[in-house]
Amino acid sequence: MRKHITGFSNPTVKYLRALRDKKHRQRAGQFLVEGLRLIEDARAAGRVPQTLVMAEGREHALLARLEAEVLAAGGEVIETTPDILSKITGKDNPQSVAGVFDEWDTALAMLDRAAAPIWLVAQALRDPGNLGTMLRTADAVGAGGLILIDDCADPFSAEAVRASMGAVFTVGLAQARWEEFLSWLRAGEGQLVAASLRDAVPYRGAPYAAPCFILVGNESQGLPEDYEIACDLRVTMPMKGRADSLNAAVAGAVLAYEVLASL
Repeated sequence: MRKHITGFSNPTVKYLRALRDKKHRQRAGQFLVEGLRLIEDARAAGRVPQTLVMAEGREHALLARLEAEVLAAGGEVIETTPDILSKITGKDNPQSVAGVFDEWDTALAMLDRAAAPIWLVAQALRDPGNLGTMLRTADAVGAGGLILIDDCADPFSAEAVRASMGAVFTVGLAQARWEEFLSWLRAGEGQLVAASLRDAVPYRGAPYAAPCFILVGNESQGLPEDYEIACDLRVTMPMKGRADSLNAAVAGAVLAYEVLASL
């Protein structure tokens, strides 16, 4: 169905704008993605938006194909003014295309641990940029996905999706509490590895084993002590400058590439 919207008070505009809020996203089970490139990445991964919103007069070969696929799937195409699109996205200079996608099941049961030799796990990661970066890293190293433990940033927020550069659509994603994750992990094969100073060995040449689950902690507090103790292997990375630690997402990337080279 096609629709043309010109009023700021239109209920659809209010609904779309509200998707910038986490509570509304969770109630609606949908999230907003801005930009043709990200939406095209989603389409290439087999996910077509339920609603496509575009500025008046927008023309592009990829957009024409996307419109056709949205309509063929029973979705909605909305044309509106740049000002209204700005209100929806919350940006003064928004890209001229946005899409609304259904969130998907992020239960641990949806994952197949045998699907890849490497997995990334983040505990209490609060920065959506770091979360998106870890999704991007997971894609880059061919990881099975990213598992979010405890209270992490929302992976479906605009900031996290943007930082992932489309990887949110290409890698597995799960969310769980620590106890649930540990029970799931110990029910099958899987080595849990954390960057740590507690009885740790150098990260290079460490005895990694597939499937390897690389665990990083909160940006400011790191991992809780009992979480570190539960790991099968703890490794340390040298800090040769004044900094005493790496950014959480950077540490995960460094460790992931070392594991990739070792397996």
